[in-house]
Amino acid sequence: MNNTILVTGGAGYIGSHACKALACAGYTPVAFDNMVYGNRWAVRWGPFVEGDLSDKVLLQQTLKRYGIKAVMHFAAYAYVGESVTDPAKYFTNNVSNTLNLLNCMLEADIRHIVFSSTCATYGIPNQVPITEDHEQKPINPYGESKMMIERILKWYEPAYDMHACMLRYFNAAGADPEGEIGECHVPETHLIPLVLDAASGKRPAIDIYGTDYPTPDGTAVRDYIHVTDLAKAHVIAMERLFSYGGTTELNLGTGIGYSVREVISTAEKITGRSVPYRETPRRAGDPPVLVADASKAFDILGWKPEFSDLETIIGTAWNWHNKHQTGI
Repeated sequence: MNNTILVTGGAGYIGSHACKALACAGYTPVAFDNMVYGNRWAVRWGPFVEGDLSDKVLLQQTLKRYGIKAVMHFAAYAYVGESVTDPAKYFTNNVSNTLNLLNCMLEADIRHIVFSSTCATYGIPNQVPITEDHEQKPINPYGESKMMIERILKWYEPAYDMHACMLRYFNAAGADPEGEIGECHVPETHLIPLVLDAASGKRPAIDIYGTDYPTPDGTAVRDYIHVTDLAKAHVIAMERLFSYGGTTELNLGTGIGYSVREVISTAEKITGRSVPYRETPRRAGDPPVLVADASKAFDILGWKPEFSDLETIIGTAWNWHNKHQTGI
């Protein structure tokens, strides 16, 4: 039986962890990445194709050459602020190029895709925890681009018999527990690696954006999900598509929120070092609390996070951080 899976964005943070999870489950991942943000050292579990999703010929050749059975689609630009200042870049890459991928899949008779979506499609929530039926009102082009693909996939099922599982992440964090791969963005915008940079002296301090939120300590609260748990959810979702088909959307989170101050405090405990910080005004559009109701994923996939307590997330990130200091 063919067990080869195309992983777009397979040299990226979440995509590379998904490649490892696929390999552990007996599949052969083919990482497809244009290397704008990917890392060649993160491709370790299968073939690598360097290319862009706008390249229809290369996509067609790749799907045929490797006899691809299904696709996990991570490739996207994901800097929220940049999406506001350059929406054309985001709609071209995240939407137009995804349409190119989907149509190449149809030509190759590939009918299963797991799509990397985001809680940014919800915008500012009017209730927490957030369920999948919460109104989607994105407040930036990044979230809008992801919502557009979700809607396209819903239309593709009845028209073309293409089945999709759309996974709306909350805050991906942590690193491979075995230390083989981890988070390395340039520029880095995620809180936990920034906190660890401050703890290790790589940056003078981190900024706490807003200390007057209606939360227990005044700082914003987020739902952090370990990247390995995310990766395993993708494999389970893919296998469910093989067995049952259908198109659905699922939140991936823990249902537990941690504040910025709690992240800093836990990082200080794990690292044994102080984390210098500056208190600055809120950023426009940042909700006070973003926490998932992930019960649908628990029920449908039988998936539950294993590594997503804050101590484990920061501990694995710190182990990776120390390794990355001295090179890969």
